[in-house]
Order: sequence, then C-alpha cells, then structure tokens
Amino acid sequence: MRLRLQSKGVILLLSLFFLFLVLQFFFFFSLKKSLLFSSFLALCLMTPLLFLLVRSIFKPILNLTRKTMESVSGRVGHESQVYSGDEFGDLSKAIAQVSGQLKKTIEEITREKGTLQAILGGMAEGVLLVDDRDRILLVNEALQRLFAISSEVAEKTTLEVIRNVDLEEAIQEVLRHGIQKNFEITLPVSGEKTFEVNVSGIPSASTEMKGAIAVFHDITRLKELERARKDFVANVSHELRTPLAAIKGYAETLLEGAWREEVALSFIQVIQRHTDRLTRIVEDLLTLSRIEARGFKMESEQTPISDLIDDVFDVVKESASKKKITLLKGDLAPTLLLRADPKHLEQVLINLLDNGIKYTPEDGTLEISVTERKDEFLFAIKDNGIGIPKEDLPRVFERFYRVDKGRSKELGGTGLGLSIVKHIVQAHHGRAWAESQLGKGSTFYFTLPKAPQGQ
Repeated sequence: MRLRLQSKGVILLLSLFFLFLVLQFFFFFSLKKSLLFSSFLALCLMTPLLFLLVRSIFKPILNLTRKTMESVSGRVGHESQVYSGDEFGDLSKAIAQVSGQLKKTIEEITREKGTLQAILGGMAEGVLLVDDRDRILLVNEALQRLFAISSEVAEKTTLEVIRNVDLEEAIQEVLRHGIQKNFEITLPVSGEKTFEVNVSGIPSASTEMKGAIAVFHDITRLKELERARKDFVANVSHELRTPLAAIKGYAETLLEGAWREEVALSFIQVIQRHTDRLTRIVEDLLTLSRIEARGFKMESEQTPISDLIDDVFDVVKESASKKKITLLKGDLAPTLLLRADPKHLEQVLINLLDNGIKYTPEDGTLEISVTERKDEFLFAIKDNGIGIPKEDLPRVFERFYRVDKGRSKELGGTGLGLSIVKHIVQAHHGRAWAESQLGKGSTFYFTLPKAPQGQ
C-alpha cells in the first residue's frame, strides 16, 4: 500500500485561510441572520475540513504503528512506503529498513534452526545440552529413545532426568573449570548399556562457561566384541595347550630312549590322537573364519530334505551303532524341497547329530523332524540324553563353551561345533536355539526360510 501525503504545515495554513474566508463571507452577507445560525453553519463547514486534517495526520501514524507491530511479532511482509518530506517519511523509511533486516535475520535463524534439528535428529548418539545452572535446554531424539526420556524436560536438572552421579559431577566440573571430560557409564535405565560420554563446555564472552554439552556414544556392542575377543583368545590358548603339552611330553620321552621300550607304540598312539585333535580344532577354526568372512556366499540349490537326512544318517550311523543309539526320521514327503547350500546344511546336521550321540547314553534315541511352516522350515534334533542346565542354554552356541568341560574333552569335541551350526544357519537367514531339561534330553532347533515362489 502506498500513501502520498502533503506537508502537514501547508495543509494547516490552507485550512486556516479557508476558514477566514468563510467567516468573512458570513460577516458581510449574513448580517440579517442570527449569530447562532451563522456559527452553526460555520461549524458544519469546518467539521469535514477538520476531519480530513486530523485523518491526514493520524493515518500515517496508525500505518507506521501497524508496520512496527508486524515487525515486532515477526510477521514481516511487503513494506508500506510513505513518501513525505517531513519526519513521518524519514521514520517510515527507517522502519522499512529495519523490517527488511529483521526479515532476513528471521529467515537465516529459521534455516540454521532447521539444519541443527536435522543434524541432531539424524545422529545415532544422544545429545544433552544444559545451561550454566545445569538446567536442561535440549535433548535430541536419540537420547530420548536410549533413556526413555520425555520431551518435556526443559528447566529440569540433569540428575532429575538421568540419575547418574558420575554424569552430574562431570557436568558440574566442566561448568566450573571448562575442562573436557571423557568417561564411561553403564545405566540400568537403558537396559544395562554402556556409554562413552564426552562432556564439553560452551564458552561465553567472559571466562565462565555459559553451558555444557554431553554426547553419549553407545559402545555396548564394542564392549561385547572386546569381551568375546578376550574369551576367544583365552579359550583357544586353553584348547591348544593340552594337546601340545601331551605331544611335547611323549615326544621328549621317546627321544630320551623310550622308543626302544614296549610302551613306545602306545606313546606314538597318544601323540597321534592329540595331533588329530589339534587338526580338528584348526579345521573348525578355519571353517568359522570362512563363514564369517565378508565375501562368504552360500551355493544355494534345490535339495530334497528327506534325501539329505538319509545321507547324514549314513555318515553318523557307525558312531551311533557303537552306543546302540537308534536314529529316527520324522514323516517327510519325498518331494519336500529346500533351497539351501547342501554341503553346509549337511555339516549343520552332522554337527548336531554328533553332539547328540556324544551326550546320549547307550540304547538311547536321536530323532530328526522337519515341520513346514508358512515362510520357513523348522528342523528339530531331539535326544534323550543327559540334558543341559537352564543357565547354560543361552551360551551353548558360543565358541569353546562347554557345559561339562572335562567330559567334553574326553569325548573329543573341539567346542566349536555348535558355533559353526549357528553361523551357517544365520548365513541362510535362519535362527538356531536349544531347549533342554536335565536328565530328560535336549532338543536343538533351527529354521531355514523358504525360497520365494518361482525360484
């Protein structure tokens, strides 16, 4: 909207001159009229003129007021220009300039806020921002998910929201001294996850901190991998030490002259037995390494499930017959097909059957059954052996984990068979687990997905 106004001084002078003319007219030509009538008529003529005069003065003031209020409230639109040579024109131009600068500033702040929200929302790490009084200013979505925090946490202290003394002390120290703090915490509220926390101060113009920011990195998985690595090294060392010590001891005895004695043959047989054990351990380790390799791929093909189980029974029937263990196969249609890697799937079944044979007493039974589901096949290998304690079930698929360490070594196991089973099944996009009762036997399950139609 554009308003063109004349000088207020010129308008005022013209209005007074016109009023003087009107009064002169009524003085000379209305002497016979009453003074009251003349005054009334003069007032009627002056009223519109005075209205226009007042309107011309106050309208730009109202317009400038409206524009100023819009600028203050942030609703900055197209500026209304007022052309005038007086103070109203100068004020209007100044307000227009301020409004333009304010509009640019608001747009820039809005863009920066949107960018900051996008960055914080896309971060996997949790972010906590507090002021110099340890009052929370901001928590991002990741932190809300990790600690189940409500979004309504403004003005609360850190200790009220995340109940951890180490975190509170670190923030207070950063606010006081401005020194960055790095530490690890484990919080029950997050499901016993472990976090590496980096707390940094936000400097102000003075030497004091105006706030602090804490970034939470979830390192639970790294801790688990580190623990698994340490356990693996310890277990490998333990598994290799026994046969190596035996081989070394018997070899030294033979070198000292025992090879001439009658016991030499038994010594050599012991060395051969421990050497075979070392070979099996190395082969299983290589198998695990190959399966876990990034470039490992399964050779998938259509495989008759019934024929596959028959082939596996042929492999283990000799060791089963030595313990008089009966091998059973559930009712399976000969035409039931599974798309999988037959070589590795055969290894899964052999490992599970061999494990069942070792821990099933004589005259026991070992049964394989397969259930066809909507999207997968469920394999179950059930024995009536010694069973597994409940507390050990979650760990039976770990490398070198043994329920009965002494007996496992006597039976010749490497401690890697079930771990190989789990990794092969996972490579087929399936899952493996076990159920057991002490003295009543165990059942090992694994699933394999069905191939999509047409494959």
